[in-house]
Amino acid sequence: MAFTTLVIMAAGMGSRYGGIKQLEPVGPNGEIIMDYSIYDAICAGFNKVIFIIRKDIEKDFKEVIGKRIEKQIKVEYVFQESDILPGGYSTQIGRKKPWGTGHAVYCCKDLVNEPFAVINADDYYGKEAFRIIYNFLNSDENNPYLYCMAGFVLGNTLSENGTVTRGICKTDSDGWLMDIVETSGIIKEGDHAKAKGKDDRDIVIDINSSVSMNMWGFKPTVFEELEKGFKEFLDSLSPEDIKKEYLLPEVVGSLVNSNIAKVKVLKTSDRWFGVTYKEDKASVVESIRQLIDSGAYPDLE
Repeated sequence: MAFTTLVIMAAGMGSRYGGIKQLEPVGPNGEIIMDYSIYDAICAGFNKVIFIIRKDIEKDFKEVIGKRIEKQIKVEYVFQESDILPGGYSTQIGRKKPWGTGHAVYCCKDLVNEPFAVINADDYYGKEAFRIIYNFLNSDENNPYLYCMAGFVLGNTLSENGTVTRGICKTDSDGWLMDIVETSGIIKEGDHAKAKGKDDRDIVIDINSSVSMNMWGFKPTVFEELEKGFKEFLDSLSPEDIKKEYLLPEVVGSLVNSNIAKVKVLKTSDRWFGVTYKEDKASVVESIRQLIDSGAYPDLE
């Protein structure tokens, strides 16, 4: 059977949230956000899931979700640890965290030989996003360097409880990604959004801008590029850079700017929600309840 795989990045510490936010119950029977993402992915056609986790949360993770999901779809696990590096490299002295989202996907290189999507564990993306990513990955296009991403409307991705970081996308008239700028400190203000620039002045951002929520569609060629870029990243580090991360949006942006890959921005009108801050949980629980009441989800218990 040909696989189309969903890779879920679940190794993050959740420092702003405080605790393992990926395992926080939000559904009526204790479901977590991943339950709904995996349900939507299976409905779209995905038939394998790879969880990227840390060794220290393996037991809790399998108890809360892993064993349950294994009954629905083929499941594999990858550990993201700071010592998983290309040959000839060693972990920085003093580094406590893994190397970021680009490194997380790199850790899957020995398990994925098929088209795959990547998502964050603690983000709800919606049914449309999984469907359009799956359809793109399974189109007749044979270009091995043709990737995609779900492009969300910025206004549909903001938190009421604090600032967020989003990859602001620039596309050409045909929807191909031209550039992606990771922008932090974004907050809604009236009918627009704003963030702080490098000179501490406000940057006004169009609320209808297309943004990345780290929902990507890749082909296996991306692993070779991730390794090349990761080596360059490691070579560039100074001893003080013990918190610097190798980020997936920056990797994709570099591949696009170097004309190595083409990335189609697939627009979705679905509303994102997630648990960035503790205060977000109540609104997520309510959003899930409304989706269930509308018939979007059955009882997932």
